[in-house]
Amino acid sequence: MFLLEEPSMKTLLDGLLPRLFPSLVFQCVPHEGKQDLAKSVPRKLRAWREPGVRFVVLRDNDGGDCHALKRRLTDLCREGRRPDTLVRIACQELEAWYLGEPDALADAYGNDNLRGIRGRARYRNPDAIVKPSAEVRRLIPQFQKTNGARRLAQHLSLQRNHSPSFQALIQGIHNLSRDTPQQQTPPT
Repeated sequence: MFLLEEPSMKTLLDGLLPRLFPSLVFQCVPHEGKQDLAKSVPRKLRAWREPGVRFVVLRDNDGGDCHALKRRLTDLCREGRRPDTLVRIACQELEAWYLGEPDALADAYGNDNLRGIRGRARYRNPDAIVKPSAEVRRLIPQFQKTNGARRLAQHLSLQRNHSPSFQALIQGIHNLSRDTPQQQTPPT
């Protein structure tokens, strides 16, 4: 069960996770922003009664202190009586994950010029870009969050993506899935 900050995260994960984890059974529950997610986490975690379900909470950092944010979300999970919940932060925004894989951007938008950003210094650590969504819109003027998430879900990969927060999410899901009988193969 994924508790997500916004609908575009659901769109991305609904397309990406079946490719990376074909046997994983999951459900994504998007929220309408940070405050809605924060109010919902303890309540949903306490109310969910299905045995064996594991939870993942995913939220953008949006320029905040990611360690403090992760502590706050982890505290909300404890309040919801689910301290085993995986908490992951997209640094700074979901779009940093897209910038972390220029080949995926190029393939998704049919623009080979996007492959060239890989060597530029400003893109070496996509999680350090202050406003990745603005940067993606600068590179791809027609970019829209939901459509972009749908397109990129078909192309992102763990091996080529150099966003540390993307890698942390995928590795965390892999670790959780090893503990459940539904998943037998590692991500590709």
